[in-house]
Amino acid sequence: MYDCKLFFIDGQWVEPIHTSTLDVVDPATEQAVGVISLGTPDDLDKAVRAARCAFTSFSQTSRQ
Repeated sequence: MYDCKLFFIDGQWVEPIHTSTLDVVDPATEQAVGVISLGTPDDLDKAVRAARCAFTSFSQTSRQ
């Protein structure tokens, strides 16, 4: 069973703001296969800001 309670944002593994989690269930067997963290709107805002920043610099690179 995997346990993924961190988010990968801006090139780093970071802890979510809250500690709420969700069991991930295999629909074929109905067995729990892992646990993931539930993000908050603030976690999402951090990820979107990092993605926008990365896109701005990436989109200006040449194709060569």
